[in-house]
Amino acid sequence: MRRRLLLLTGATTALVLAALLVPLTLLTRTHAADRATAEATARAQWVASAVGPVLADGARGAAAAEQTVRSANGAGLPRTSLILAGGAVVGAPAQVTDAVRLARTGRAFTYELSDGGRVVLVPVHGAPDGTAVVQVALSSGQLRDGVLASWLVLAGIGAGLVLLGLVLADRLGARLVSATRSLAKTADRLAAGDLTARAEPAGPPELRLIGDQLNRLATRIDELLAAERENAADLAHRLRTPVAALRLDAETLRDPAEAERITTGVAALEQGVDEVIRRARRPLRETEPSCDLSTVARERTAFWLPLAEDQDRAVEIDTPPGPLHVPVPTDELAAVLDALIGNVLDHTPQGTGFRVTVRTAGGPAELLVEDEGPGFTHGGGPHPTVRGTSGAGSTGLGLDIARRTAEEAGGTFTAESAPGARVTLAFPKAAGRPPAPASDGRRTTT
Repeated sequence: MRRRLLLLTGATTALVLAALLVPLTLLTRTHAADRATAEATARAQWVASAVGPVLADGARGAAAAEQTVRSANGAGLPRTSLILAGGAVVGAPAQVTDAVRLARTGRAFTYELSDGGRVVLVPVHGAPDGTAVVQVALSSGQLRDGVLASWLVLAGIGAGLVLLGLVLADRLGARLVSATRSLAKTADRLAAGDLTARAEPAGPPELRLIGDQLNRLATRIDELLAAERENAADLAHRLRTPVAALRLDAETLRDPAEAERITTGVAALEQGVDEVIRRARRPLRETEPSCDLSTVARERTAFWLPLAEDQDRAVEIDTPPGPLHVPVPTDELAAVLDALIGNVLDHTPQGTGFRVTVRTAGGPAELLVEDEGPGFTHGGGPHPTVRGTSGAGSTGLGLDIARRTAEEAGGTFTAESAPGARVTLAFPKAAGRPPAPASDGRRTTT
């Protein structure tokens, strides 16, 4: 923008100056020629008035006239001649032409030469033997004397005006660019989730208006998100009563083992509801800790292992021996694994085995959940990975939760049938954490 403004200003200023200076240069040339002609005419009239009275003195007068004409000639001066009535020439060489004969009739005039010069003729009255003529010849160079200097001055003025215009345009462009970049930085911060970012209105009125509207938009977004967080917290809080009732019912079961199992599940549900409330009321840009992908994978697989055994499923877990930290909160990663393993248990026939793999090969950390079932089937409709889409009566949010978690951490999500269903989540390694060995270190098969 700044460069384009400079180019536009420079081109516009140059065109305007060209429209003004070209006629002005032609005018200076004409003015220089007219000034030289006027000076030559004044010189000729002075010589004519000086030699007119002395020509009547005979030889003495002729000598005085010759002295006057010679004093009028000098280096760089026009050639001055005195053409006597008899044809003799005093001073610079000259010829008796038709113009001289016309001047002898008493007329003073100026005429152009074919080489671009000019000749001024002034008659001298009072000579005893007839009318003499004073001739002042100007060369083309003498007519243009001072023109080059005038053109250089005009060129300097033009260049100075162009430079001044560019400086002013550069300052204006810098102001516009600075204000625009400030707005862009504020918009980037808002896009990154920093709802405290506000623009400092600066620049022309239009950019100030945009800054004010951007600030209003940021305030409105902050208000809407706060309202949504409160709504989510309120909804989660309403679940506490039925969950508490469910826990009381579980405690009244006669089978102690069954009661303990259900109570444990209800306790996990209560913990999840409390976490929803805390997360809903947490600031949007609060720093989240990283977690060990291998540890979370082992813990969540072990959590679902009893149910998998009840369904005669073979479960295999394969993780590196050391920690593999990824920039995802532990609860979010646990929710992803619960959703993926829960999909296997809910949507594949009993007896279908599945495998949870954590691996890295010098690149991103990968989490794979794959089963031996029929794979993703959607009958020509939307793919099950589309948010809200499910072919088995569920909410259709499990795969979308996994996708969103991976993408928000800067990773990727893929789901394919190969055969069976295979879901792969790739996470960047957490900053400041040492990479885990690439070899498999812990493998459990049930």
